[in-house]
Amino acid sequence: MNKAQLVEAIADKLGGRQQAADAVDAVLDAIVRATVAGDRVSVTGFGSFEKVDRPARYARNPQTGERVRVKKTSVPRFRAGQGFKDLVSGTKKLPRGGEVAVKKAPKGSLTGGAAATVKKAAAKKTAKKVTAKKVTAKKTTAKKAPAKKTTAAAKKATAKKTTAAKKATAKKATAKKTTAKKAPAKKVTAKKAPAKRSTARKTTAKKATAR
Repeated sequence: MNKAQLVEAIADKLGGRQQAADAVDAVLDAIVRATVAGDRVSVTGFGSFEKVDRPARYARNPQTGERVRVKKTSVPRFRAGQGFKDLVSGTKKLPRGGEVAVKKAPKGSLTGGAAATVKKAAAKKTAKKVTAKKVTAKKTTAKKAPAKKTTAAAKKATAKKTTAAKKATAKKATAKKTTAKKAPAKKVTAKKAPAKRSTARKTTAKKATAR
């Protein structure tokens, strides 16, 4: 029986082929999504679907006999329920066409169903996304921290340069002031020079009178 035949088998019970096709698609989609998310889908009297992780191992190629390393992987697994096993083995008789082979769930037990498993899977995905965002935010803040340190170091270096430049300019200004103050002293000594010449003239005048 393929999917089309399965839809035909339940079309009369669900009121039409389209309704049956939608129901089959919805059930299969819910089972696949829940199993991929790591949840166990269990149907009483039928069986359970679950995700199984297989570690890395060595296997042999059946054609060549060569030893090959198989990577770690995950596979879906279906385990038939006891009621399903009993019907297949023949320990229990299969009900007639009008009755349901799988036992119906008792009233009050259908609190969640496939929709609840899908919601759980979505909640897990959102939680993982939130944790991933927090980790990336921490990494970005950690990366930005050294940049602040470098800017602080650069500011200190520029401050040192400016202070050194200010000190150099202050030293030059003081040196210019001291040289400017010393210059008038030289002029005073230059003015005193003519006085010596006058004394020389006096000595010549004395010599003339002596003659």
